Amino acid sequence: MTRDHGHDHPPADFSRAFAIGTALNLGFVLVEGGYGFMAGSLALIADAGHNLSDVVTLLLAWGAMIMARQSATARHTFGLKKGTILVSLGSALFLCAAVGVIIWEAAGRLRAPVEVSGQAIMVVAAIGVAINTATALLFMAGRKSDLNLKAAFLHMAADAAVSAGVVAAGLGIMLSGWNWLDPLISIAIALVVLIAGWGLLRDSLHLSMAGVPARINAQAVLDYLTGLPGVACVHDLHIWAASTTENVLTAHLVMPDGADDAFLHQTAEQLRHDFAIHHTTIQIEREDGQGACHINNKKQGCCWPPPAEKA
Repeated sequence: MTRDHGHDHPPADFSRAFAIGTALNLGFVLVEGGYGFMAGSLALIADAGHNLSDVVTLLLAWGAMIMARQSATARHTFGLKKGTILVSLGSALFLCAAVGVIIWEAAGRLRAPVEVSGQAIMVVAAIGVAINTATALLFMAGRKSDLNLKAAFLHMAADAAVSAGVVAAGLGIMLSGWNWLDPLISIAIALVVLIAGWGLLRDSLHLSMAGVPARINAQAVLDYLTGLPGVACVHDLHIWAASTTENVLTAHLVMPDGADDAFLHQTAEQLRHDFAIHHTTIQIEREDGQGACHINNKKQGCCWPPPAEKA
């Protein structure tokens, strides 16, 4: 007996936040990049390049959110929700590539420092602090429940820190005349961005490989299922993410006395409430025909590792 207690769980609509954030950052990229070239500041140019990558990231995340809200079809039975995970992964990789370019250029400037205008750097970067902070705040509410929105938030928050570092570089150059501060701050900025983006890369890669979402304790789910009345054991338990906001579970429950629809509905609702699992498919088996559970007078959940690999 199988029941799929799946319900549509579209991500929150942050379209307005994406529109505002994209417009603000695109305008700032043009201003910062222009001043960077005029002032000869690699820090400003690097920051503008990173902000441009964030504009692309915001557009991709916005598109992924729209895709995730599309209805399922015969060809895509979960809809296009997986796009949010793929965009998060792409965003993380894009971030790493941008860091590499910044470090490469900064290393060249350290060997041959170029005279820059500290005042111009400070003014433009200070504007960047305000714009990036405001944009990050637009996504703060959704960052804990949606990896796609977390990616947007991290990019903007990192940019605010980057711009603050550029302000510091401009002040240092004004006070000391040390032009090598510009590329040195650029390298520090790149490392900050890399650290901020590492968690995003790890989490998005994990979800793209059908890993158990970070907020779900798989062992706790197994313990809950094996502790249900009438359940002798559990096998073939799988938990993965359909999107950055929706989680899926399938499992086989060995129940010698069987189960009714009320049991299935109650179990699905409990999994939703306690573990944020939105799509649950449970197959009830009256006996362990394939010997998957290896029952020894007690309830067991043989899901990982496989029985043959147990010590």
